[in-house]
Amino acid sequence: MRVAASQLSRQVEEILRAWGMSAEHARITAARLHHADIRGIDSHGVALLTLYSQLRAEGRINFQPAVRVLRDSPVTALIDADHALGQVPSTQAMQLAIDKCGQSGLAAVAVRNSNHFGAAGAYALMAAEAGLVGLAFTSVWNLSIVPTFGADPMFGTNPIAFAAPGKRHRVFHLDMATSTVAIGKLRLAELHGRPIEPGWALDAAGQVTTDPGIALESRRLTPLGGTRQLGSHKGYGLAAMVEILCTMLAGAWYAATREARHPDEQHVNIGHFFLAIDPKSFRAAGEFEQDLDDMIDALHGCRRADPGQPVLVAGDPEAQAMEERGSLGIPVPEALLAQLRSIAAECRAAWQLG
Repeated sequence: MRVAASQLSRQVEEILRAWGMSAEHARITAARLHHADIRGIDSHGVALLTLYSQLRAEGRINFQPAVRVLRDSPVTALIDADHALGQVPSTQAMQLAIDKCGQSGLAAVAVRNSNHFGAAGAYALMAAEAGLVGLAFTSVWNLSIVPTFGADPMFGTNPIAFAAPGKRHRVFHLDMATSTVAIGKLRLAELHGRPIEPGWALDAAGQVTTDPGIALESRRLTPLGGTRQLGSHKGYGLAAMVEILCTMLAGAWYAATREARHPDEQHVNIGHFFLAIDPKSFRAAGEFEQDLDDMIDALHGCRRADPGQPVLVAGDPEAQAMEERGSLGIPVPEALLAQLRSIAAECRAAWQLG
């Protein structure tokens, strides 16, 4: 089933408001989910409402938070999200980083006591659309990445997002998990009834599985690289870096020690970290953007290994998806549609999808 993007966003807003969100917070949250859906990042779009419904039932989300700034300086800030879903405090955090960057040339804002914030790339893109270089990171409360030489998961998928503006070209836009794949890819495979690729995930015994149900149950993802021989230690190191920025620096909780250090606590205290950099602090106006355009031209012009497959730059697949989905609508699997209908009925939200 194809659904118009605006129609899908209205449905998301109806459910969020029925859950107790203010109209403004529901609009912001729906916009961040739309960012993923329109770009083909289905694991971080409207499909997340099934996860959020579960977290709501467990009492892990505050739908009427008092988000506030705890620490503030000309170039840094620390925000307490009051156990909100992460989209609203993260939007506020990156906007604050953008505003401070306009005065100082560089700014960093961290968030604690937050929750899942959707696709990290949405926040990095905010900075690039303001003419800045943007970076966004988040910790994750569910362990999934198994360290190189380890048997048990010790990190979440701990994503990294980076965005930079050009002149002639669209934004260079990288959004990636530090696992070989995001956990949402496993959920999507299960929804569509498809196997996962070998090397994406392990079963409870640490063996490779292609069954998304088994992979979701075991929650054992390989670090980016997959194996030690292919560089899994690099993905492992990047996951640890993100954890340090988002938990130790922000005062959030490291998932692997959360239960031992904070027993019986229902909230998860996820942390995020955002950085904005003004290219004009380093180069004359326009020079950075021109050089980035030249790099993108060179990459697109690289000799192809396969004549039928052009060399892509970060953000190209998402741009293609935006064009296609903007005209044809966003595909919603029947299984997900049924789940959304059930969620809407449970909270008595108006049904907008036919």
